[in-house]
Amino acid sequence: MKQACLYIITNRNNTTLYIGVTSNLVQRIYQHKHKLVKGFSATYNLNKLIYFEQFEDINNAILREKRVKKWKRDWKIELINKLNPAWNDLYYDLI
Repeated sequence: MKQACLYIITNRNNTTLYIGVTSNLVQRIYQHKHKLVKGFSATYNLNKLIYFEQFEDINNAILREKRVKKWKRDWKIELINKLNPAWNDLYYDLI
């Protein structure tokens, strides 16, 4: 999927959320799943794609990311629950 995306990933227990932006969602989630990029997501085992939004322009995706990152956790959970109430890993629907 080569398109600007905002995405949210979590760990197996759904305790930590990570919000990011990418222009290639499948590739980026693959990188998270295999810990190919060291950092926050690798440290906290964040590899389950639970939410994403697609954008025509990467700048709009970045703007949305900055806004959502400022939200309270409850608001983020509400956003995720609207699309994915079971918090299933959406990555496997993309590949």
